[in-house]
Amino acid sequence: MKLFVTGGAGFIGSNFIRHVLGKDAGYSVVNYDKLTYAGNLQNLAACDVNPSYEFVRGDICDPNSVAAAMKCCDAVVHFAAESHVDRSIFDPGPVIETNVNGTSCLLNVARGLGVSRFLHVSTDEVYGDMPPGAVADERFPIVPSSPYSASKASSDLLVLSYVRTYGFPAIVTRASNNYGPYQFPEKFIPLMICNAMGHQRLPVYGDGLQQRDWLHVEDHCRGLLAVLERGETGEVYNIGGGQVRTNLWMLRELLKILNKPDDLLEHVTDRPGHDRRYALDSSKMLNDLGWQPTTDLEQGLRETVHWYASNKDWVASVRSGDYKKYYETYYVNRTATLRQFAQTAKADD
Repeated sequence: MKLFVTGGAGFIGSNFIRHVLGKDAGYSVVNYDKLTYAGNLQNLAACDVNPSYEFVRGDICDPNSVAAAMKCCDAVVHFAAESHVDRSIFDPGPVIETNVNGTSCLLNVARGLGVSRFLHVSTDEVYGDMPPGAVADERFPIVPSSPYSASKASSDLLVLSYVRTYGFPAIVTRASNNYGPYQFPEKFIPLMICNAMGHQRLPVYGDGLQQRDWLHVEDHCRGLLAVLERGETGEVYNIGGGQVRTNLWMLRELLKILNKPDDLLEHVTDRPGHDRRYALDSSKMLNDLGWQPTTDLEQGLRETVHWYASNKDWVASVRSGDYKKYYETYYVNRTATLRQFAQTAKADD
Protein backbone atom coordinates (compact mmCIF):
# COMPACT_ATOMS: atom_id res chain seq x y z
CA MET A 1 0.00 0.00 0.00
CA LYS A 2 1.28 3.44 -0.92
CA LEU A 3 0.62 6.07 1.76
CA PHE A 4 0.34 9.81 1.22
CA VAL A 5 1.52 11.21 4.57
CA THR A 6 1.02 14.92 5.16
CA GLY A 7 3.29 16.67 7.66
CA GLY A 8 5.65 13.73 7.63
CA ALA A 9 8.68 15.85 8.52
CA GLY A 10 7.13 16.83 11.84
CA PHE A 11 7.30 15.06 15.18
CA ILE A 12 4.54 12.47 15.02
CA GLY A 13 4.58 12.21 11.23
CA SER A 14 8.28 11.38 11.05
CA ASN A 15 7.97 8.82 13.83
CA PHE A 16 5.03 7.24 11.99
CA ILE A 17 6.94 7.05 8.70
CA ARG A 18 9.92 5.37 10.35
CA HIS A 19 7.53 3.00 12.16
CA VAL A 20 5.67 2.02 8.97
CA LEU A 21 8.77 1.58 6.83
CA GLY A 22 10.33 -0.51 9.56
CA LYS A 23 7.42 -2.96 9.59
CA ASP A 24 8.43 -4.67 6.31
CA ALA A 25 4.73 -4.99 5.55
CA GLY A 26 4.61 -3.80 1.96
CA TYR A 27 4.17 -0.09 2.67
CA SER A 28 5.67 2.75 0.69
CA VAL A 29 5.38 6.42 1.64
CA VAL A 30 5.10 9.78 -0.09
CA ASN A 31 5.98 12.34 2.57
CA TYR A 32 4.24 15.60 1.64
CA ASP A 33 5.38 18.50 3.81
CA LYS A 34 5.63 22.29 3.46
CA LEU A 35 8.67 22.35 5.77
CA THR A 36 7.49 25.17 7.99
CA TYR A 37 9.41 25.92 11.20
CA ALA A 38 8.55 22.57 12.85
CA GLY A 39 9.21 20.38 9.79
CA ASN A 40 12.70 18.93 9.72
CA LEU A 41 13.99 16.46 7.15
CA GLN A 42 16.80 15.53 9.53
CA ASN A 43 14.09 13.53 11.31
CA LEU A 44 14.00 11.19 8.30
CA ALA A 45 17.63 11.15 7.19
CA ALA A 46 17.75 7.37 7.61
CA CYS A 47 14.86 6.98 5.15
CA ASP A 48 16.54 8.79 2.26
CA VAL A 49 18.12 5.62 0.90
CA ASN A 50 14.92 3.59 1.24
CA PRO A 51 13.37 2.98 -2.22
CA SER A 52 9.94 2.89 -0.54
CA TYR A 53 10.26 6.51 0.62
CA GLU A 54 9.76 9.71 -1.37
CA PHE A 55 9.67 13.32 -0.19
CA VAL A 56 7.62 16.01 -1.92
CA ARG A 57 7.67 19.58 -0.68
CA GLY A 58 4.24 21.14 -0.95
CA ASP A 59 1.36 22.99 0.71
CA ILE A 60 -1.80 21.09 1.66
CA CYS A 61 -3.78 24.19 0.66
CA ASP A 62 -2.57 23.92 -2.96
CA PRO A 63 -4.92 21.49 -4.77
CA ASN A 64 -2.76 21.15 -7.88
CA SER A 65 0.36 20.28 -5.91
CA VAL A 66 -1.59 17.90 -3.69
CA ALA A 67 -3.17 16.13 -6.66
CA ALA A 68 0.15 15.69 -8.45
CA ALA A 69 1.76 14.11 -5.40
CA MET A 70 -1.24 12.03 -4.29
CA LYS A 71 -2.30 10.59 -7.66
CA CYS A 72 -0.60 7.20 -7.30
CA CYS A 73 -1.34 6.73 -3.58
CA ASP A 74 -3.82 4.32 -2.03
CA ALA A 75 -4.43 6.00 1.33
CA VAL A 76 -3.90 9.32 3.11
CA VAL A 77 -2.59 9.75 6.66
CA HIS A 78 -3.11 13.40 7.52
CA PHE A 79 -0.82 14.84 10.23
CA ALA A 80 -0.09 18.29 8.79
CA ALA A 81 -1.30 21.00 11.16
CA GLU A 82 -0.37 24.16 12.96
CA SER A 83 -0.41 22.65 16.43
CA HIS A 84 0.86 25.09 19.04
CA VAL A 85 -1.82 26.61 21.26
CA ASP A 86 0.08 29.78 22.21
CA ARG A 87 0.81 30.57 18.57
CA SER A 88 -2.89 30.09 17.74
CA ILE A 89 -3.97 32.43 20.53
CA PHE A 90 -1.79 35.29 19.36
CA ASP A 91 -2.41 34.71 15.64
CA PRO A 92 -5.36 32.43 14.77
CA GLY A 93 -5.05 32.89 11.01
CA PRO A 94 -2.44 30.22 10.24
CA VAL A 95 -4.20 27.48 12.24
CA ILE A 96 -7.48 28.13 10.45
CA GLU A 97 -5.83 28.25 7.04
CA THR A 98 -3.81 25.06 7.52
CA ASN A 99 -6.02 22.98 9.77
CA VAL A 100 -9.42 23.78 8.23
CA ASN A 101 -8.80 24.94 4.67
CA GLY A 102 -5.89 22.54 4.22
CA THR A 103 -7.99 19.59 5.36
CA SER A 104 -10.79 20.66 3.03
CA CYS A 105 -8.36 20.73 0.11
CA LEU A 106 -7.02 17.27 0.94
CA LEU A 107 -10.52 15.81 1.24
CA ASN A 108 -11.59 17.16 -2.14
CA VAL A 109 -8.48 15.93 -3.92
CA ALA A 110 -8.54 12.52 -2.22
CA ARG A 111 -12.23 12.06 -3.01
CA GLY A 112 -11.61 12.96 -6.65
CA LEU A 113 -8.75 10.47 -6.90
CA GLY A 114 -10.73 7.71 -5.20
CA VAL A 115 -8.34 6.90 -2.36
CA SER A 116 -9.30 3.83 -0.35
CA ARG A 117 -8.67 5.29 3.13
CA PHE A 118 -8.30 8.74 4.68
CA LEU A 119 -6.97 8.77 8.26
CA HIS A 120 -7.33 12.17 9.92
CA VAL A 121 -5.08 12.56 12.97
CA SER A 122 -6.58 14.84 15.60
CA THR A 123 -6.29 15.67 19.30
CA ASP A 124 -7.98 15.21 22.68
CA GLU A 125 -8.04 19.01 22.97
CA VAL A 126 -11.25 19.09 20.92
CA TYR A 127 -13.08 17.77 24.01
CA GLY A 128 -12.02 20.85 26.00
CA ASP A 129 -11.61 21.16 29.74
CA MET A 130 -12.47 17.90 31.52
CA PRO A 131 -14.09 17.94 34.99
CA PRO A 132 -12.16 16.18 37.79
CA GLY A 133 -12.52 12.42 37.51
CA ALA A 134 -14.14 12.50 34.06
CA VAL A 135 -12.72 10.86 30.94
CA ALA A 136 -13.78 11.53 27.36
CA ASP A 137 -14.89 8.66 25.16
CA GLU A 138 -15.63 9.16 21.47
CA ARG A 139 -19.22 10.30 22.19
CA PHE A 140 -18.15 13.03 24.62
CA PRO A 141 -19.23 16.56 23.57
CA ILE A 142 -16.76 18.62 21.57
CA VAL A 143 -16.09 21.90 23.42
CA PRO A 144 -12.77 23.31 22.17
CA SER A 145 -11.23 26.19 24.11
CA SER A 146 -8.46 27.66 21.90
CA PRO A 147 -8.29 28.65 18.23
CA TYR A 148 -6.04 25.62 17.73
CA SER A 149 -8.45 23.10 19.25
CA ALA A 150 -11.41 24.79 17.51
CA SER A 151 -9.63 24.43 14.17
CA LYS A 152 -9.02 20.73 14.84
CA ALA A 153 -12.64 20.21 15.90
CA SER A 154 -13.73 21.93 12.69
CA SER A 155 -11.54 19.68 10.57
CA ASP A 156 -12.76 16.58 12.43
CA LEU A 157 -16.37 17.47 11.68
CA LEU A 158 -15.54 18.28 8.09
CA VAL A 159 -13.94 14.85 7.62
CA LEU A 160 -16.92 13.09 9.18
CA SER A 161 -19.33 15.11 7.03
CA TYR A 162 -17.62 13.67 3.94
CA VAL A 163 -18.31 10.18 5.23
CA ARG A 164 -21.99 10.92 5.74
CA THR A 165 -22.54 13.00 2.59
CA TYR A 166 -20.30 11.29 0.04
CA GLY A 167 -19.65 7.85 1.52
CA PHE A 168 -15.98 8.86 1.73
CA PRO A 169 -13.75 6.23 3.43
CA ALA A 170 -12.43 8.39 6.28
CA ILE A 171 -11.61 7.77 9.95
CA VAL A 172 -10.72 10.22 12.74
CA THR A 173 -8.30 9.56 15.60
CA ARG A 174 -7.87 11.76 18.68
CA ALA A 175 -4.70 11.33 20.69
CA SER A 176 -3.57 12.60 24.07
CA ASN A 177 -0.33 14.55 24.61
CA ASN A 178 2.56 12.86 22.80
CA TYR A 179 6.19 12.81 23.87
CA GLY A 180 9.33 11.12 22.57
CA PRO A 181 12.22 11.70 20.14
CA TYR A 182 12.30 14.35 17.42
CA GLN A 183 9.70 16.63 19.03
CA PHE A 184 10.18 20.32 18.23
CA PRO A 185 11.37 22.08 21.41
CA GLU A 186 8.54 24.61 21.63
CA LYS A 187 6.48 21.75 23.05
CA PHE A 188 6.30 21.12 26.78
CA ILE A 189 8.53 18.06 27.28
CA PRO A 190 11.44 18.89 24.93
CA LEU A 191 11.37 22.56 25.95
CA MET A 192 11.82 21.62 29.59
CA ILE A 193 14.45 18.95 28.88
CA CYS A 194 16.52 21.33 26.75
CA ASN A 195 16.23 24.16 29.26
CA ALA A 196 17.19 21.92 32.16
CA MET A 197 20.18 20.50 30.28
CA GLY A 198 21.36 24.09 29.77
CA HIS A 199 20.60 24.97 33.40
CA GLN A 200 17.99 27.48 32.24
CA ARG A 201 14.72 28.29 33.97
CA LEU A 202 11.76 25.97 33.37
CA PRO A 203 8.68 28.20 32.79
CA VAL A 204 5.60 26.80 34.56
CA TYR A 205 2.26 28.19 33.40
CA GLY A 206 0.20 29.40 36.38
CA ASP A 207 0.22 27.00 39.32
CA GLY A 208 1.39 24.06 37.19
CA LEU A 209 -1.47 21.83 38.33
CA GLN A 210 -2.94 21.42 34.86
CA GLN A 211 -3.36 17.71 34.11
CA ARG A 212 -2.53 15.98 30.84
CA ASP A 213 -2.81 12.39 29.62
CA TRP A 214 0.63 11.37 28.31
CA LEU A 215 1.25 8.99 25.40
CA HIS A 216 4.60 7.87 24.01
CA VAL A 217 4.79 8.61 20.29
CA GLU A 218 5.71 5.00 19.47
CA ASP A 219 2.51 3.79 21.15
CA HIS A 220 0.62 6.39 19.15
CA CYS A 221 2.18 5.15 15.91
CA ARG A 222 1.17 1.58 16.68
CA GLY A 223 -2.35 2.78 17.34
CA LEU A 224 -2.51 4.74 14.10
CA LEU A 225 -1.36 1.75 12.08
CA ALA A 226 -3.99 -0.42 13.78
CA VAL A 227 -6.69 2.10 12.81
CA LEU A 228 -5.36 2.41 9.27
CA GLU A 229 -5.40 -1.35 8.78
CA ARG A 230 -8.49 -2.40 10.73
CA GLY A 231 -10.52 0.67 11.67
CA GLU A 232 -14.09 1.17 10.49
CA THR A 233 -15.01 3.95 8.08
CA GLY A 234 -16.77 6.86 9.77
CA GLU A 235 -15.57 5.96 13.25
CA VAL A 236 -13.66 8.08 15.77
CA TYR A 237 -10.96 6.38 17.86
CA ASN A 238 -9.39 7.87 20.99
CA ILE A 239 -5.71 6.97 21.41
CA GLY A 240 -4.71 7.86 24.96
CA GLY A 241 -1.82 6.94 27.19
CA GLY A 242 -3.95 6.47 30.30
CA GLN A 243 -1.26 8.22 32.37
CA VAL A 244 -2.66 11.53 33.65
CA ARG A 245 -0.18 13.73 35.51
CA THR A 246 0.08 17.38 36.50
CA ASN A 247 2.57 19.56 34.70
CA LEU A 248 4.43 20.05 37.98
CA TRP A 249 4.77 16.30 38.46
CA MET A 250 6.19 15.96 34.97
CA LEU A 251 8.69 18.76 35.51
CA ARG A 252 9.91 17.41 38.82
CA GLU A 253 10.29 13.96 37.27
CA LEU A 254 12.39 15.42 34.45
CA LEU A 255 14.55 17.36 36.92
CA LYS A 256 15.07 14.18 38.93
CA ILE A 257 16.13 12.25 35.81
CA LEU A 258 18.54 15.04 34.84
CA ASN A 259 19.79 15.46 38.43
CA LYS A 260 18.87 19.15 38.38
CA PRO A 261 17.50 21.24 41.29
CA ASP A 262 13.84 22.12 41.71
CA ASP A 263 14.74 25.81 41.99
CA LEU A 264 15.00 25.88 38.18
CA LEU A 265 11.19 25.94 38.16
CA GLU A 266 9.78 29.40 37.50
CA HIS A 267 6.05 30.13 37.58
CA VAL A 268 4.98 32.47 34.77
CA THR A 269 1.70 34.07 33.70
CA ASP A 270 -0.77 31.42 32.64
CA ARG A 271 -2.04 30.97 29.09
CA PRO A 272 -5.37 32.75 28.35
CA GLY A 273 -8.23 30.24 28.58
CA HIS A 274 -5.89 27.44 29.63
CA ASP A 275 -7.65 24.07 29.97
CA ARG A 276 -7.04 22.48 33.37
CA ARG A 277 -7.45 18.83 32.52
CA TYR A 278 -7.52 16.34 29.64
CA ALA A 279 -8.20 12.62 29.99
CA LEU A 280 -9.17 10.03 27.36
CA ASP A 281 -11.09 6.78 27.46
CA SER A 282 -9.34 4.55 24.89
CA SER A 283 -11.26 1.35 25.60
CA LYS A 284 -12.68 1.33 22.06
CA MET A 285 -9.14 0.92 20.71
CA LEU A 286 -8.61 -2.09 22.98
CA ASN A 287 -12.00 -3.69 22.44
CA ASP A 288 -12.25 -3.18 18.68
CA LEU A 289 -8.64 -3.22 17.51
CA GLY A 290 -6.67 -4.89 20.30
CA TRP A 291 -4.45 -1.86 20.90
CA GLN A 292 -3.26 -0.49 24.22
CA PRO A 293 -0.27 1.62 25.26
CA THR A 294 2.73 -0.32 26.53
CA THR A 295 5.27 2.37 27.48
CA ASP A 296 5.54 3.14 31.20
CA LEU A 297 5.63 6.92 31.63
CA GLU A 298 8.67 7.06 33.93
CA GLN A 299 10.67 4.78 31.63
CA GLY A 300 9.49 6.65 28.56
CA LEU A 301 10.61 9.94 30.07
CA ARG A 302 14.04 8.52 30.90
CA GLU A 303 14.44 7.29 27.32
CA THR A 304 13.28 10.65 25.95
CA VAL A 305 15.73 12.58 28.13
CA HIS A 306 18.50 10.23 26.97
CA TRP A 307 17.58 10.84 23.31
CA TYR A 308 17.79 14.63 23.65
CA ALA A 309 21.03 14.40 25.62
CA SER A 310 22.49 12.16 22.90
CA ASN A 311 21.33 14.34 19.99
CA LYS A 312 22.63 17.78 20.91
CA ASP A 313 23.48 18.65 17.29
CA TRP A 314 19.85 18.06 16.27
CA VAL A 315 18.66 20.16 19.22
CA ALA A 316 21.06 23.00 18.36
CA SER A 317 19.96 23.04 14.72
CA VAL A 318 16.23 23.30 15.50
CA ARG A 319 16.67 25.84 18.31
CA SER A 320 17.86 28.49 15.88
CA GLY A 321 16.00 30.88 13.59
CA ASP A 322 12.25 30.96 14.14
CA TYR A 323 12.54 29.09 17.43
CA LYS A 324 14.66 31.85 18.98
CA LYS A 325 12.08 34.47 18.02
CA TYR A 326 9.30 32.28 19.40
CA TYR A 327 11.08 31.66 22.70
CA GLU A 328 11.80 35.34 23.24
CA THR A 329 8.18 36.27 22.47
CA TYR A 330 6.36 33.68 24.54
CA TYR A 331 8.79 33.07 27.41
CA VAL A 332 11.54 35.68 27.85
CA ASN A 333 9.14 38.57 27.15
CA ARG A 334 5.98 36.73 28.17
CA THR A 335 4.55 39.45 30.43
CA ALA A 336 4.88 42.12 27.74
CA THR A 337 3.45 39.78 25.09
CA LEU A 338 0.38 38.98 27.20
CA ARG A 339 -0.08 42.66 28.04
CA GLN A 340 -0.02 43.51 24.34
CA PHE A 341 -2.47 40.68 23.65
CA ALA A 342 -4.87 42.01 26.34
CA GLN A 343 -4.65 45.55 24.97
CA THR A 344 -5.35 44.36 21.45
CA ALA A 345 -8.34 42.32 22.63
CA LYS A 346 -9.71 45.31 24.55
CA ALA A 347 -9.32 47.55 21.51
CA ASP A 348 -11.27 45.04 19.40
CA ASP A 349 -14.25 45.08 21.79
